[in-house]
Amino acid sequence: MRHAMSVDIEDWFQVGAFEKVIAKADWDSLLPRVERNTDAVLALFAESGTKATFFTLGWVAERYPAMIRRIVEQGHELASHGWDHDRVFTLDAARFRADIARARKALEDAGGVAVTGYRAPSFSIDARTPWAHAVLAEEGYAYSSSVAPLRHDHYGWPEAPRFAFRPLDDSALIELPVTVAELGARRMATGGGFFRLFPAALTDYAVQQVAKQGQPAIFYFHPWEIDPGQPRVANAPVKSKLRHYSRLGAMAGKLRGLLARHQWGRVDEVVRDLQPVATPVALAA
Repeated sequence: MRHAMSVDIEDWFQVGAFEKVIAKADWDSLLPRVERNTDAVLALFAESGTKATFFTLGWVAERYPAMIRRIVEQGHELASHGWDHDRVFTLDAARFRADIARARKALEDAGGVAVTGYRAPSFSIDARTPWAHAVLAEEGYAYSSSVAPLRHDHYGWPEAPRFAFRPLDDSALIELPVTVAELGARRMATGGGFFRLFPAALTDYAVQQVAKQGQPAIFYFHPWEIDPGQPRVANAPVKSKLRHYSRLGAMAGKLRGLLARHQWGRVDEVVRDLQPVATPVALAA
């Protein structure tokens, strides 16, 4: 079975963990590493022949159009991660519409391809934002991968379906929640920092678990996670620093192993293979 490999393109200073200690007004004055790290990810994928989806901030695309073209030229899908990492539940419907429109224009101008996929920053589509899927559908998106179906201190929608579903009765828009492992009654995240911090066997278990149910896994990580040389944010909370900086040097090797052990592809390709999609559900707050 082909599973979905995805990368959330943001720089080290744009992550949710640092949003209270690094002002957006200061971003342009900080040392950028997103281009070098994204190129390292592209090289990693080229080694294994993997094609993936790059959910990219519009802010990044506007500043690094050549990098965006390299992503597209190498056969990967270009998708939206919003403009500048505002969590969806901090916006109203009008501001969200403006955010995704601005991001899509920057992405399509840089990449020269249509953008039809979206991932909310920090998986911030949840029970607080019942209007978000309708806005995405109205703006012509084919799919979203913005839900984490578990409970977490920064995000999560534990009542959401574990697998792909249509959130709207009147739209073909598909929501693809990121893959979680079920351990008894508990759900555990398996991508990003969780993959970096926990044994790779947990993610392998989750991939195998969902495959046995005839479902593809949806995996994600960030370019900064393979960059142990990135600057340190001295005034960040201790918990944030532990999560962000731990085991950065091990990540590239763990990714190589994961890429070799399973079959991966672009999210849009996995969406096309989904037959049938789960029955529409009502998840209004």
